[in-house]
Amino acid sequence: MRHRTVIAVDLGAESGRVVACSFDGERVDLEVVHRFPNGASDVDGHLRWDVERLWSEITDGLGRAGRGTDRIDSVGVATWGIDYGLLDADGLLIDQPVSHRDARTDGRLAEAAARVGRDRLYDATGTQLMECNTVFQLLADVAAGRLDGAATLLMVPDLFHQRLSGTTVAEFTAVTTTGAYDVAARRWATELLDDLGIPTHMLPDVADAGTDLGPVLPAAVGHPAYSRARVVLPGSHDTASAVAAVPFTHPDAAYVSSGTWSLVGAETPEPVVTPAARAANLTNEGGVYGTNRLLRNVAGLWVLQECRRQWAREGLPLTYAEIVARAEQATPRKSHVDVDHPGFLAPGDMPARIRAECRRTGQPEPQDVGEVARCVLESLALRYRAAIDAVGSVTGRPAALVHVVGGGSRNGLLNQLTADVTGLPVQAGPVETTALGNALVQLVALGELSGLTDARELVRAGEPTLRYEPQLDQGWDEIYESSLGHAADDPEMPARPLESDKEGSDHAR
Repeated sequence: MRHRTVIAVDLGAESGRVVACSFDGERVDLEVVHRFPNGASDVDGHLRWDVERLWSEITDGLGRAGRGTDRIDSVGVATWGIDYGLLDADGLLIDQPVSHRDARTDGRLAEAAARVGRDRLYDATGTQLMECNTVFQLLADVAAGRLDGAATLLMVPDLFHQRLSGTTVAEFTAVTTTGAYDVAARRWATELLDDLGIPTHMLPDVADAGTDLGPVLPAAVGHPAYSRARVVLPGSHDTASAVAAVPFTHPDAAYVSSGTWSLVGAETPEPVVTPAARAANLTNEGGVYGTNRLLRNVAGLWVLQECRRQWAREGLPLTYAEIVARAEQATPRKSHVDVDHPGFLAPGDMPARIRAECRRTGQPEPQDVGEVARCVLESLALRYRAAIDAVGSVTGRPAALVHVVGGGSRNGLLNQLTADVTGLPVQAGPVETTALGNALVQLVALGELSGLTDARELVRAGEPTLRYEPQLDQGWDEIYESSLGHAADDPEMPARPLESDKEGSDHAR
């Protein structure tokens, strides 16, 4: 068998990587050849993604990868979901994509619910109702006239696949994050969009993960190593790629794909669009090779990332390892917040918001770095439990084990808290699941692996993991029921503003 090299481009909301993935028939070795920062910036009063800079970083990384080998076999891109770019009739971006954390969607969920009803918003798509969803972004764009010159809508990863291959198509796992796609019928929810007044002429054809879009265009990447390379769609939503590489060891295992967002759920053979799923506000997102991901989006490490940025602004630059070390020394089980509260969605002074929410709820206000970080991590673990319990209740299959994958799986304190709060063993790792899952789908497309079962067996055999056993009788059951419980699972929870922060208040809502 010939040695294969595929390139996985992994774009996250905080950083991006270009990863060279080498397969020798027995294992996949990953090498990060280029790493670069990412983040939305305020442009013309909106938080926007700089696609041109990201494209420059991607092509730079592809060039670096090409210098290490005489042949690249394929390339695929995975990014966060929800966000999109608009192209004109010539296939050019109308403007830079707006971030889902931009305030333009404020009130749009309520507007849509008033038009068609909350039940229909869910039943037509199977998607968790969150105000940052694509469908509510589109409502805001209609009101602003932004769609007037739009000929095509492409999700963020599809923008880069188009530039690499020249093919204009949307990938299935990415569009299932939109709240505008019927995941059960596998088509755009055009009747719903019509009734919301959202134009549908711009919606592209949808292709499955594993689709070969054709050769890498020389104009996109001129390095000779790419002369025979193909553009292959991975699970273009990064969580779909991550879940493809989860080394499931139990049929009733749950997963946490832990990053800026934490996506918490279970893999199911088909979408679960039922009154119970709607009441629990669970989302159905497409997986690779016919699978479905029944899950809930949880705020994830975003809150801690924003805390870190605020501390740096205050003259205290800290690594994540230093922050976690301080959290380990802080008093446990002292204060908790609902990290899924809409007031924590936008950038800004997150420690001030956390203290304000603790003050509002009559809890001790965390003061120093360790106390704030401990509050965030314990609060995350509580939200993980709420999501895992909800999925188990809806499917009738309570979780027996939790797989934590992605960058957040390196956070040993959060892993142990997840085990303690859920009462379930946690299997942490692999860390690089998004890049690995991306590469595995490309290798299936190239004929080197037979499918998802073969791919996951490769992961189980070759990727290290760490196991965390729950430490019981710490009072977490009482804390869970009394302080958070399922309060934030209520889809009617108002988007009440938290006390304004001083720095970053333009986006504090």
